Amino acid sequence: MTPRGQAFREAVYRVTSLIPRGRVATYAQVATYVVSPRHARAVGNALKELPPERVDRVPWQRVINSAGRISARGEVHRPILQEKLLRKEGVEFDRYGRVDLAIHGWAGPEPDGDFPLEGLDLDGGPRAPAGPIPVGAVPSRRGAKGRRGR
Repeated sequence: MTPRGQAFREAVYRVTSLIPRGRVATYAQVATYVVSPRHARAVGNALKELPPERVDRVPWQRVINSAGRISARGEVHRPILQEKLLRKEGVEFDRYGRVDLAIHGWAGPEPDGDFPLEGLDLDGGPRAPAGPIPVGAVPSRRGAKGRRGR
């Protein structure tokens, strides 16, 4: 693992650790605080590779996709465990397996608090400032008119 990759993972773990019980964040939302919303898939990979000894300290289950669903990505047992852990924290799912992000969405780090990424070298790229990013404010890949501007 490269130092840059390790720094990215550590940043993901720090941001994820800020999400309180009963709240969820999206992969893109966590990615926005680390580097850019375009790194949402890398956030998912970092959480998937969370070392077992850190599972109790990093609430990986609190990160879901932008549709408010748990992302399975071919795994069988982990999504079931994730839903069980979230329900135990009071997160509600509708009959389609979605979480209402307007109710359970995390507003982001406190604007006056310490930003958890200080001291991490994430390739010198720009990072989002500390402060709330409203759920759903992260732009989609396709934009308003679709992939080719139709």
